[in-house]
Amino acid sequence: METKIYNQKGADVGVVTLPTKVFGAKWRADLVHQVVEGMRSNKRAGTADTKDRGEVRGGGRKPWKQKGTGRARHGSSRSPIWVGGGVTHGPLAEKNYKRTITKSMRAQALFSVLSKKFKSREILFVDSLEMAESKTKNAKEVMKNLAKASKWKILTSSKTPKILVALYGRNEKIEKSFRNLPQLEIVFLKNLNPLDVLNYRYLLIENPDESIKFLESRG
Repeated sequence: METKIYNQKGADVGVVTLPTKVFGAKWRADLVHQVVEGMRSNKRAGTADTKDRGEVRGGGRKPWKQKGTGRARHGSSRSPIWVGGGVTHGPLAEKNYKRTITKSMRAQALFSVLSKKFKSREILFVDSLEMAESKTKNAKEVMKNLAKASKWKILTSSKTPKILVALYGRNEKIEKSFRNLPQLEIVFLKNLNPLDVLNYRYLLIENPDESIKFLESRG
């Protein structure tokens, strides 16, 4: 498997060989769903907490006598059917939302998602991203060049994040130049995961030679 590599001017500068296990894997919807839902669950803070009728304030005395008033009988004004009463079956902070996701599961789910993206022509490889100075206008020019090369009009037209840019290493000038562009979000390749890749329509991978080696080592 081979695909083109572009530079930040949008020119074709060569090809890169892609490992089949990373970009040619089968689509495993069940595994991807399990890993993604597990990651979402692990992100939950678990701080939501409600009080039942035994924890809310007041309600110690019977609102009115049992008989003779013509009204329905009640034993406490903190019953769940009263305003200000306790909550029935509400969320409790003691609930544990954590799920176990093994390294193998996470890697195979990522490979499955990357393979589907690649098959749909939603991955672009750029040899390197370099900026002489941190300026958003320079980042816009790079996006225009890549939009012409990839025919992804959304690279310049979208006002919401649609592109995930995976940087191989830390680059302060690139990060500062690109962070003001509304159409993209930056992530480091070592942190790439199935949830992030699925949340964006396109994926742009920088430094493909080293990035592909790293991805292959995860499996």
